[in-house]
Amino acid sequence: MTPPRLVVGAALLSDGRLLAARRTAPAALAGRWELPGGKLEPGETAPGALVRELREELGVEAEPLERVPGQWRVAGGTLVLQVWTARLLAGSPRPLQDHDELRWLRQAEVDTVDWLPQDRPAVRWVASRLGDGS
Repeated sequence: MTPPRLVVGAALLSDGRLLAARRTAPAALAGRWELPGGKLEPGETAPGALVRELREELGVEAEPLERVPGQWRVAGGTLVLQVWTARLLAGSPRPLQDHDELRWLRQAEVDTVDWLPQDRPAVRWVASRLGDGS
């Protein structure tokens, strides 16, 4: 059996807020919200893939900070998701690929979007560390 391919997700943080991205594809996921990211390319590290994916998908430069504890199987187990917190360094996120809307969410707002199931544990972990935004 082939081991699952690694996917990295970014809990992108700025000013005490978490970035949520609404998917446009595939159809089964369209309209749901996720932490942006994507699959590792051969020879890439998880932090390196995170930097590349945020540049490609959102047009921003970011610095990976800390891996969120845990990992979650996706796509029937063919993929495994790891999430990293990341700090926005430069740029203003815009939906360039795979997304049609972005939202910056404060701690009290993270439950206002319909997160993909595999992202929920990481979102909860990150949200618990955001503070109340006051």
